[in-house]
Amino acid sequence: MASFDNRVRELVAHAYAHAPAIKQIFDSAGVAPADIQTASDLVKLPVTNKDSLVAIHQANPPFGGFLTIPIDDLPRIYISPGPIYDPQPINPDAAIYNLAPFSSVGFGRGDRVLNTFMYHLTPAGLLLDEGLRAVGATVIPAGPGNTELQISMMVGLNITGFVGQPSYLETILDKAHEMGIPKEAITIKKALFSAEIYTPKQQARFEGEYGMKTTSAYGTADLGFIGYSRSDTPGFSLVESVYVEIVDPETGQTMPDGERGEIVVTTFNKAYPLIRFGTGDLGALSPNPIHSAQHLLGLFGRSGEAIKVRGMFLHPNQLLAAKSQFPQIKRLQAVISRPEKTDYVTIRIQLNDGAEPNDLADQIKALAQQAVRLRVDEVVFVDNGVIAPGGRTVVDERKWD
Repeated sequence: MASFDNRVRELVAHAYAHAPAIKQIFDSAGVAPADIQTASDLVKLPVTNKDSLVAIHQANPPFGGFLTIPIDDLPRIYISPGPIYDPQPINPDAAIYNLAPFSSVGFGRGDRVLNTFMYHLTPAGLLLDEGLRAVGATVIPAGPGNTELQISMMVGLNITGFVGQPSYLETILDKAHEMGIPKEAITIKKALFSAEIYTPKQQARFEGEYGMKTTSAYGTADLGFIGYSRSDTPGFSLVESVYVEIVDPETGQTMPDGERGEIVVTTFNKAYPLIRFGTGDLGALSPNPIHSAQHLLGLFGRSGEAIKVRGMFLHPNQLLAAKSQFPQIKRLQAVISRPEKTDYVTIRIQLNDGAEPNDLADQIKALAQQAVRLRVDEVVFVDNGVIAPGGRTVVDERKWD
């Protein structure tokens, strides 16, 4: 813990002086920078969750008063659901610490890596691209989809690595099998996954059947990398560019190591400081970390209603905002299932008495794609009683092996 104390004090002093949003959070809580002398003192501050962050950004656009550098010094700006604009300033410390996930599976010079994350609007594609380049690998910026072309590139370029969602690597391997390519001809031997759960069944297939070395990285668009998995230790070794607390979701008070609670992160990014940012994910810290200063024992679901679907968060507020544009809708609910190896999104709609569906299904699909960047697979119109009054707006029915 002592290793974080000086960094926390420096971060707090800088953020209070240069980020109006941070000053407002401190002042509203009656806390002065001098009151934060150790990392454990952060509990004196409230947790800022995603909804609060969105509200702060919308009240003080474009960055909510968190940005401490001139906007013209930003190399990139992304957008995430809310919507809010995500500034991506250069952070030299994070650039060093964030190489750990790549090094853990041995990415380096001589590797040619398919990067199947999106490169537009969201940071995943370029974040992974920059990390791979920093360790000396050659990147093929493939993005998602075009599976047969990905396989053609794998064969033609002797691709040795993959970064993306584990379900998509499964899709590539299944398609390669359909095309008559034997397992022995699969050249991918290193993989870094993120944006969805990496199951033991998938790991057994990739590592056992195909001889790959793999890791799963945990992170968010707001924070970047938080941690990564290692083959010799369950859970996630946490990168040193963040400090993690596990708190009671109701009170924000710190939970003892080993007990479950919400994952709350403070990022040591002085250009865009987020202090006690609530991820909405549930986890537990190890009382005896081995490979890093902090170790997350695992992810144990969500504390709130927002659900990650195909790497993007779907929040109830987004659906309620969509519903408000259509007076003929009485109730609306998203159901996330996983009938095969990918997420399937169904929107249930209950209409007001006498209302007609007309082209409402197509409008809802288009709105979701535009506002949330999420493909809706099916829209169904349901009778009274199917969507319970006061029930969850986003229902997760996925089963993970």
